[in-house]
Amino acid sequence: MARWPTMTTSPAPARRALPDAPLLVAARGGSPAHVPVWFMRQAGRSLPEYRQLREGVPMLSACFDPEMLAEITIQPVRRHGVDAAILFSDIVVPLHAAGVDIDIVAGTGPVVANPVRSRSDVDALPELDPEQVRPVTDGVRLLVEQLGTTPLIGFAGAPFTLASYLIEGGPSKNHERTKALMHSEPELWHALAGALARITLTFLRAQLDAGVDAVQLFDSWAGALSARDYREFVLPHSAAVLSGVADYGVPRIHFGVGTAELLGDMRDAGADVVGVDWRLPLDEAVRRLTVPGGAAPVVQGNLDPALLFASWPVIEAEVRRIVAEGRAAGGHIFNLGHGVLPDTDPDVLTRVVELVHSL
Repeated sequence: MARWPTMTTSPAPARRALPDAPLLVAARGGSPAHVPVWFMRQAGRSLPEYRQLREGVPMLSACFDPEMLAEITIQPVRRHGVDAAILFSDIVVPLHAAGVDIDIVAGTGPVVANPVRSRSDVDALPELDPEQVRPVTDGVRLLVEQLGTTPLIGFAGAPFTLASYLIEGGPSKNHERTKALMHSEPELWHALAGALARITLTFLRAQLDAGVDAVQLFDSWAGALSARDYREFVLPHSAAVLSGVADYGVPRIHFGVGTAELLGDMRDAGADVVGVDWRLPLDEAVRRLTVPGGAAPVVQGNLDPALLFASWPVIEAEVRRIVAEGRAAGGHIFNLGHGVLPDTDPDVLTRVVELVHSL
């Protein structure tokens, strides 16, 4: 039987009052002063100031340096005028903090020294103590002091994506070992996914206790699954994470890549805002997410990040189209359909923000 952290019923900690922040207003289905915009991976390699700061510093070292992660997080707010900061982190940060032998290898991504393949491997997974991510939460507290009225979004990887990295040993195109284990040893799969859900939940609650204003659960690889497999093997564990932070009363964003056929299930996992990649028009996503008799859904997205390399007239037309399609929703947070690509011209991102704010 899965073991879940004991949750108190004490009031959520005091956090900044940001009643007019466009991102938070839109996320709750209200009418913001303008369409809010932020970009996944806005804090990163597209910015020269980031590259200068990170020179010679390994990724995980940067993620555990409070001053550095705070500076990196705030850089795109300072440069672009986006409506939210997203905590500079990585989905493997809580695993690394808990003691899993995992590293981020340049040009490859997360690499696991001892992949998880057996019951003994699952039983050996550590729990996460909030103290193990104290440098991250110290960085959050610095950001809360510095961001003024700009919301800060907390961040974590979803159990399925974390499990795939652990089982495959690193990034995978086909997730063959993951799917094989999932179907051939479902009890073992659920034990693993449950353990990872507990780690993720502890990490998100630590960020929330430090003052983040919203959270995003990022399921990078969920689009590799059929809807049936998602509902059986993934949804219960993502739902455990999202329900576990419900008592904080902050918007919960859920995003995955290639998940057009899973949007309704991702909503059912407990998302207040469903992120949509570039493959599906937002008005069609709204149609798929709408529940008869329910409130109009809130969506996030969904400019193709590759189109930021096109000419400005092309980009402008796409931005205008997406904003128009987003008006079908109960709320729309403009974003990319995935993360900012490393070679993106940061001046283009700034122009996109200005355009979205003008529409």
